[in-house]
Amino acid sequence: MIERYTLPEMGRVWSEAHKYDLWCRVELLVLEAHARAGTVPAESVEPVRNAPAPAPAAVAAVEAVTDHDVIAFLTAWADNTTPRSAAAFVHYGMTSSDLLDTALAVQLTEATDILLGKAGRLVAALRDHALAHRGTLRPGRTHGIHAEPDVWGHRVADFAFAAARCRDRLRRAREAVAVGKLSGPVGTYSNIDPAVEAEVMPALGLRPADVATQVVMRDGIAEWAGALALMATVCEAVALEVRHGQRTEVREVAEPFRAGQKGSSAMPHKKNPIRSERICGLARVVRGYVTPVTEGIPLWHERDISHSSAERIALPDAAIATDYLLHLTTGLIEGLTVDPARMLANIGITNGLIYSSAVLLELVSGGMSREDAYALVQAAALDTWDNDTPFRDALIGQAKARGAIVADAALDRAFRPDRYVARLGHVFERLTRLT
Repeated sequence: MIERYTLPEMGRVWSEAHKYDLWCRVELLVLEAHARAGTVPAESVEPVRNAPAPAPAAVAAVEAVTDHDVIAFLTAWADNTTPRSAAAFVHYGMTSSDLLDTALAVQLTEATDILLGKAGRLVAALRDHALAHRGTLRPGRTHGIHAEPDVWGHRVADFAFAAARCRDRLRRAREAVAVGKLSGPVGTYSNIDPAVEAEVMPALGLRPADVATQVVMRDGIAEWAGALALMATVCEAVALEVRHGQRTEVREVAEPFRAGQKGSSAMPHKKNPIRSERICGLARVVRGYVTPVTEGIPLWHERDISHSSAERIALPDAAIATDYLLHLTTGLIEGLTVDPARMLANIGITNGLIYSSAVLLELVSGGMSREDAYALVQAAALDTWDNDTPFRDALIGQAKARGAIVADAALDRAFRPDRYVARLGHVFERLTRLT
């Protein structure tokens, strides 16, 4: 992921230096387990423990010759070991994927812990914003067209619960990826005792794979990528709502716009929803990685590297982009400007058409058949659309033309926006318990 969208904490998890630190940690734990079992000389442990992790540049220099990343790492680390002969027992009985998959599992859990912390903050921000606007009326929209009056807090509550479900999926996905293997070539434990794996994995916060060939099956990692994609897409849903609400013709909500910020190089008046648009764009990137990661599940026989070649790009990028999306979306909600007066004014821009559903039900409750009531209300609505006639007047006119009676009291009940707030109490009660 480019530096522009990489936050420091997540960037460190996926840095080359941290990867080699993890590789050293895995190899040292295996060496110590071998030494305790008497498989390798005990005196080989301390020199290896004291050897600093190789610098990425040193590994790259060796890999330019070997064309093999793990061998290059082992060689560069051995160069840092005194005496160098102690390094002979590093990687004893292991195959490359033992190291790669186990260290990757640690990286995935570290990355997920960062994401879970930020997901929790997003859920809290959405919850608190929704509760603060539990009485803020606005036009509800379907197909982009006014439907019935709604409450802004109701719309945001939907996002809050969705974000919470995504957070919970991510917790489950963390369990799915917290799996390593130390079973040697093709996973048969022919050169390494299963006791080593059983000892090392808990020290890394992992569990041994129930079974592995030369690699850990990628269904857990695919689950993780899918959980990130869903979280990113909920962030996009929030951002898309803000983008619509900030349109000049709507102007119900607006992104934070700080002092000194510029919206356009040519048009000084512009205040564009750039944060929301960036969220929408990057969510596509995260979703795009689901397919290559999932396609790492079917491999030739016990192992090939078609999975790892894609994962070197997909896994860091997906984690870094999702981390940035959570950061952006939380800031968007925490700094969002809401204009309740504009929302209320927008309810009235269609001359009362937004109450058509309530009017229909009032007529049916008054004894009119649903078919007749629908025809009357629709005819009045079309009059309002075409001629700008106030909807209440159009209803009365249509009723007279049809010899029907529409009681003023029924219209008074239908044309009350506050009725749309009263019925949502149970939603906000549930929301107060969302953690």
